[in-house]
Amino acid sequence: MDDSITRQRITPGTVRRVIPYVFKRPWTMAALLTTTAVGATISACNPLLLKVLIDDGIGRQQKGTLIALAAVMAGLAVLDGFVSYLQARLSGQVGHGLVADLRVKIFDHVQRQPVAFFTRAQTGSLISRLNADAIGTQEAVTTLLSQSLSIILTLVLVIASMFYLSWQLAIVSLLLIPIFMVPGRMIGFRLERLAREGMQTDADISSLMNERFNVAGAMLTKLYGRPDEESRAFATKVHRMRDVAILGTVNGRLLGIMLGLLTALTSAVVYGFGGVLVIDGNLQIGTLVALFALITKVYGPIAALSTIQVNVVTTLVSFDRIFEVLDLEPLISERPDARALPAAGPGATAPDVEFDGVSFRYPTAAEVSLASLESVNLSAPERSDDQTVLHGVTFRAPAGKMTALVGPSGAGKSTITHLVPRLYDPVEGAVRIGGHDLRELTLGSVNETVGVVAQDAHLFHDTIRANLTFARPDATEEDLIEACRAAQIWETIAALPNGLDTVVGDRGYRISGGEKQRVALARLLLKSPPVVILDEATAHLDSESEAAIQRALETTLAGRTSLVIAHRLSTVRNADQILVIDAGRVRERGTHDELLAAGGLYAELYRSQFATQQVYGESGDPVVATR
Repeated sequence: MDDSITRQRITPGTVRRVIPYVFKRPWTMAALLTTTAVGATISACNPLLLKVLIDDGIGRQQKGTLIALAAVMAGLAVLDGFVSYLQARLSGQVGHGLVADLRVKIFDHVQRQPVAFFTRAQTGSLISRLNADAIGTQEAVTTLLSQSLSIILTLVLVIASMFYLSWQLAIVSLLLIPIFMVPGRMIGFRLERLAREGMQTDADISSLMNERFNVAGAMLTKLYGRPDEESRAFATKVHRMRDVAILGTVNGRLLGIMLGLLTALTSAVVYGFGGVLVIDGNLQIGTLVALFALITKVYGPIAALSTIQVNVVTTLVSFDRIFEVLDLEPLISERPDARALPAAGPGATAPDVEFDGVSFRYPTAAEVSLASLESVNLSAPERSDDQTVLHGVTFRAPAGKMTALVGPSGAGKSTITHLVPRLYDPVEGAVRIGGHDLRELTLGSVNETVGVVAQDAHLFHDTIRANLTFARPDATEEDLIEACRAAQIWETIAALPNGLDTVVGDRGYRISGGEKQRVALARLLLKSPPVVILDEATAHLDSESEAAIQRALETTLAGRTSLVIAHRLSTVRNADQILVIDAGRVRERGTHDELLAAGGLYAELYRSQFATQQVYGESGDPVVATR
């Protein structure tokens, strides 16, 4: 873990930013403050009633006064219980409402982050912000706020009562109050760092479990036979969490011991001084008893206030970690004057896609992420800022035609397709759809226009139906079946016991790679976007399934603008245009026959690939290719 993460201090202004969240429900908050004030008043009144009961009721043997005061004290006890109930109910509404608001806001904000953010951030760390840190803020409202107000009001009322009963004892009590602030300041900063380190360690543990307990992580661990090493790594983090928790408990207990000792010593001083005043005839015995009761209500709350001072600091760490995420501005944002891309109506031509002098580099960690969300080897050097992935890429994908992107691995093909749905913005140049710069369009209209099937299609741990309707929530049963038939997956689904309601498991691992890919294709067909991107969409299919999908795509892609990445050149032989990408540049362009005749990089890739592989003829039947 990077030491700079745990050593960072609470950002100035955090308290000021908390206030709007706390008072988002003003009437509930006002009721909470009112009940807290009533409770503090009752707490201060009881010792005064005790004085009157002893001096006037018992001392003067006035039974009527004694019974009346006892009844009043009983009534106040009942009222205090009712007020405490209301206070707990109201503080729960405010506190849990705060947690819910923060969780929704963080979730919405994180969803708006670019893909680069998710490639760097640990999932467990993000979940920790939504869960542990958000819940940690609840204490600031439900406990600390109401307690702090109650303690402050109680102190004011109690000290005023003490001055009313004996100004000498009141002054002595006030002179001893400042020493109670010393332990809180001594231990507070230490507990702040321990709280931050504990939260970060907990996030690391969550990240480790999230990565190892999904299907892919569990399979990798088993295949490489390293469960003992994984257990040791997990144990190291858990033991660190244990050590931090122990230190936090010890320091918290130490604070309590110091405050308890100070309370006993100062109470002894006040009690001794008060006893002298009674012996000298300057105080009545009832007044002394009342003062004793008031003193416990002075030093007890002051000790609690010192503890709250520490709790406030550690709670503010949770707010600080949440604001840290909320302050991370999304790299891809929508302009205030953004306009929607005109929707293609029935029979309309799909828009073209144009790259005009596009250069691109992937953003650095400082631009898209936070150190506390990565926390893995943070000292590792970043890729140089001037390492450009695309260099002045210019081409036009004609409307309603298929444009294929081929080339060696790492050439920049997937990067090009990431720019079309605006997962990233180019550093130089422009990407246009239908003549409109993507940066001038609303994100929603771009999303509706562009559909993507990636090489590693992702399915949610849900039913096939839920995964399909994610693309189109209003789809009917007939729409789902039609899309599945077009993707050559319906027969497989229909044979399942639960059909479309079959749960596919974590990331779709309960079905085969080819089946998962065809479900993803069906999801794309259900969305029916005018611009389609296929990034090795048939990579996981066997020869028979691939030929069937190719026939389905010929019909499906008709009239749509499509960008298709393929390492198997057999899948793009009939493309209207083939772009050969190499080292972030368009090296060649043309049809299959034109590029073969040119004898360049495409011809070289074709010969090296098909020297040992089967390819498909125009009929879809496999034939053996030779050099």
